[in-house]
Amino acid sequence: MKKLTPYLKPFAGLLAAAFVLLFCQAVLDLNLPNLMSDIVNVGIQQGGIEESAPKAVRADIFALLQRFMTQEDRTFVQSYYQNADELTGTAAEDLLKDYPLADGQDVLVRKEAADDELERLDTVMARSMYAMVQFISQSIPQEGAVSDQEDAAEGFTPEMLEQVSGMLAAVPDASLEPAIAAAAVAMDSITEQTAAVFVKSFYQQLGADTGAIQTRYILRTGGKMLLMAAALMICAIGVGFCASRAGAGMARNLRRDIFRKVSDFTNTEFDRFSTASLITRSTNDVMQVQMLITMGLRMVCYAPIMGIGGTIMALQKSVSMSWIIALAVVILLGVMLVMLNVAMPRFKKMQALVDRLNLVSRENLSGMMVIRAFSNQAFEEKRFDQANRDLTSNTLFANRVMVMLMPIMTLIMNGVSLLIIWVGGHQIEAATMQVGDMMAFIQYAMQIIMSFLMISMMFVMIPRASVSAQRIAEVLESSCAIHDPEQPQHFDGNRAKGVVAFHDVSFSYDGADENVLQNISFTAYPGQTTAFIGSTGSGKSTLVNLLPRFYDVTQGSITIDGIDIRNLPQKELRDNIGYVPQKGILLSGDIRSNLQYGNASADDADLEAACNTAQASEFISRLPEGYDTSIAQGGGNVSGGQRQRLSIARALVKKAPIYIFDDSFSALDFKTDAKLRAALKQDTAESTVLLVAQRVSTIMHAEQIIVLDEGKIAGIGTHEQLLKNCAAYREIAESQLSKEELG
Repeated sequence: MKKLTPYLKPFAGLLAAAFVLLFCQAVLDLNLPNLMSDIVNVGIQQGGIEESAPKAVRADIFALLQRFMTQEDRTFVQSYYQNADELTGTAAEDLLKDYPLADGQDVLVRKEAADDELERLDTVMARSMYAMVQFISQSIPQEGAVSDQEDAAEGFTPEMLEQVSGMLAAVPDASLEPAIAAAAVAMDSITEQTAAVFVKSFYQQLGADTGAIQTRYILRTGGKMLLMAAALMICAIGVGFCASRAGAGMARNLRRDIFRKVSDFTNTEFDRFSTASLITRSTNDVMQVQMLITMGLRMVCYAPIMGIGGTIMALQKSVSMSWIIALAVVILLGVMLVMLNVAMPRFKKMQALVDRLNLVSRENLSGMMVIRAFSNQAFEEKRFDQANRDLTSNTLFANRVMVMLMPIMTLIMNGVSLLIIWVGGHQIEAATMQVGDMMAFIQYAMQIIMSFLMISMMFVMIPRASVSAQRIAEVLESSCAIHDPEQPQHFDGNRAKGVVAFHDVSFSYDGADENVLQNISFTAYPGQTTAFIGSTGSGKSTLVNLLPRFYDVTQGSITIDGIDIRNLPQKELRDNIGYVPQKGILLSGDIRSNLQYGNASADDADLEAACNTAQASEFISRLPEGYDTSIAQGGGNVSGGQRQRLSIARALVKKAPIYIFDDSFSALDFKTDAKLRAALKQDTAESTVLLVAQRVSTIMHAEQIIVLDEGKIAGIGTHEQLLKNCAAYREIAESQLSKEELG
């Protein structure tokens, strides 16, 4: 993957935005359970009472609570309460609006305080109420009294406190100290719940609508949750958008560069990479990398944040149950490691099997006529079935292993939930944990487990994408055997005169032990046809393919107008060559677009002239749409002879100074062949023509005929000269021509 990181640089902004949005999404996701916990703990259990220090309280109750404080706390609390009679204007009106029964009573009102001071005030007031409950429940027996402190707090209402306030006034301060000390070490969650019960009763004494307070709190907190959920959705959509744009953009650039690289490949590179493999690398492999960026980005960044954040949040709710999460993580990691060790080799093997299936499919589709002609459909079906079964078997095995992960994850998650409820239930019973905290702990545990599940998915995606990235990098980093010179030479006006010369040229394919061509030397001049003939495998096509630099010579040199073709830019070299391959290949489109492929500016007159020379006008005129007739991929909807004639016409439209015809007349009948050669002689009168042929009749009128035998020149001359001086040529000619034709 490191080799492809430069392709991510143009999308650094999108990736940074996605990371920021992911972080925001994780923060929101981690805070939702807290709000749910607040609704349960505060909204439901505490009646919406958030603060332990009441905003308004009767003076006698306040005095009673002060007895259960230390002197320091008492002084601190007194500084934050004032008599309601001191309020004026809107403050007094708001007090009576919220607490209608405060009028005519001696009421104290809490002053404004900073957050840290308010937090200390809540703690002091909560402990004083808890201490009072402790003292009353232990010292003054009540009918039906219970030992649980929370239930005891609910049993002691302010009305009951009024009945015992006289007795409490007579109790010495020293007797209250044990209760105060016990409250000082009590858990904050317990003291806060006790205080909430009393504060609610204090408000009821002053006529406050505590039901409305509870409703407002639940609606307010629920509104926060809805806003967080909406923000969460926006962040998720934003992350998806940024990641998708980055992934799709990177994939687009990869496909573009792969295509550009392959377009520059010579036959040497195509011998190294099969066509099926190149197709797989530019499609399936790129898709794997794109999926890693699109989906993996979210998982790679999101999972650690959720895992670490969820652990921190869970520990804040309950440290005593942290062992449950640790146990779940250990079990989960063990399961993941076992599964990944089993499945990972199969995932790495998958791309090679896709290559194989594409190869077999392409061979079957392109060679369908041959397969049918030899009645080998059954054999090819077995071959395809074997490749298909290998891929299917490999994929099924890997997926079967991975599909077990979800049921095991579900079992672990449900087991963890049950364990948390079991342990948490006992802690709630012992008043060391609140119900909302237990529910939040379950949510955080699920988030932690899901983060590990996402990480496990990454262990699947990353190796497969890494293999694909390596395969893509092999194409992008492959050095072309043929490249432009650093200091190129040029033809006059970028157009060659057409003098082609081979100087002691030898050539061998990569890895071959022997040369295919050896010590080839000749010169071809404009206005002349230089023909090549020889037995099959003698190197005729290889020789003419050296001129446009489809291969580079191993030894010697090739010059055009005295310039070594290796010193010319490839585009300039090939712009001066009209090439007709051995197998006529047409591109999807219409006849006009195929003919204009070599010269986009050619008009209808140029096209008609080229088609007249190539003997293609006759069959084109019979077509209903003429030059606008559609051509299927590869020219599959025209005959072999028509395809060859259109390929020749396409080269002639280019009006190049050099033409190469690589056995381009093999599909033509003798009559059409003769007409085409006669017309071609006139149309290429000022060009250099290199002609490869198997028929002696096709080349017998050439100004220069070169006979190749096992990669060497067996003879050079005209038809008459070679008949006299070259045994190899005479043997070929006698096998094709009658005595009268031989003369």
